[in-house]
Amino acid sequence: MADISFRLKAENKGDAFEVKALFKHPMESGVRKNKATGEVYPADFINEITAKLNGTPVMVAEWSGAVSQNPFLAFKVTGKAGDKLEVSCTSNKGDSGTSTADLA
Repeated sequence: MADISFRLKAENKGDAFEVKALFKHPMESGVRKNKATGEVYPADFINEITAKLNGTPVMVAEWSGAVSQNPFLAFKVTGKAGDKLEVSCTSNKGDSGTSTADLA
């Protein structure tokens, strides 16, 4: 298993914080073939992303192999300066990653 890496940023937009996450991941669907050999590339995609604010879930996203390589996710969350945001993800292969940000 490998770690899924991503950058996480939370910006104050007045009444809410805009959260942006940029994932570094191939997001392989499992149906694409190698043109030279004809072999199918195995499926490897992020299938769940969870965001927690101070330990309380605030967002869950379920993805599939239809999402593009190195995907970008943005959402808004209501919070206050000093709150802790944790975003974690898992892949269909069991890989995972977690990143945290302090709301400021």
